[in-house]
Amino acid sequence: MPKLIDTHSHVNFSAYRSDADEVIQRALDNDVWIINIGSQYDTSKRAIEIAEKYKEGVYAVVALHPIHLGPSKFIDEEEVNPVRCLLSNRVKFKTREEKFDKEKYKELALNPRVVAIGETGLDYYYIGDDKEIKELQKKVFKQHLELAKELNKPVIFHCRKAYDDLLKELKTQNAKRKIRGVVHCFMGKLSQAEDFLKMGFYLGFNGLITYCRDYDKVIKNTPLERILIETDCPYLTPEPYRGQRNEPLYVKYVAAQIAKIKEIGLEKAAKQTTKNARELFGI
Repeated sequence: MPKLIDTHSHVNFSAYRSDADEVIQRALDNDVWIINIGSQYDTSKRAIEIAEKYKEGVYAVVALHPIHLGPSKFIDEEEVNPVRCLLSNRVKFKTREEKFDKEKYKELALNPRVVAIGETGLDYYYIGDDKEIKELQKKVFKQHLELAKELNKPVIFHCRKAYDDLLKELKTQNAKRKIRGVVHCFMGKLSQAEDFLKMGFYLGFNGLITYCRDYDKVIKNTPLERILIETDCPYLTPEPYRGQRNEPLYVKYVAAQIAKIKEIGLEKAAKQTTKNARELFGI
């Protein structure tokens, strides 16, 4: 059984094109299990292909990320993000516009190695006040939720500069049928965290918390039974490797920081967050 579970990684991304197998084996050898998250059809398919190589310990999640709904563009994170504590390494990437095809994603999601739908949600960070794109994101998000309900799978939520809208959409959807899931890389306010927790969702934290104190209060006030740990690799590399490419093995530093903030033992933090992940994702 795993000691830790990285509930949000992207070893299916091109950053690991040359050494994905080695990165994954390094984690497994240290009792760290991995859930690879898709952001488009091709990376979702790749996550499944990777998971199928392993008898256990590597799983997949499929979805179309909201940033890929608008026109394709090149993004340099350092230029648009002046808050230094939010950066662990300079992130450059190009968004690739894709239309969401629910049936194609459903076919992927029916694979037994797929444990959730995600990452899906709302991301207003790069679009300013583009109302058309915001409405498109909400529409596609609802389609993802419908797929998750249809297949009885939990959801991994992505949210950036849109927590109030995300809460509004989830409250509406939850009134129809309860959704299970986790708000990945939570960066909202304590009051927003409390709203997510009241609806039964988990909050995910990653390497950001090892060098940015902004979320200590949220972590202190979130029950350990509702916390998941993640890397979001190759991004948000924790101390002491900040500035380098992240990998699933480094989730141990996130667990250690959770333990430090909550003033509990590392073993307790590891055991409970692993239990949380196994229960939510059925692994």
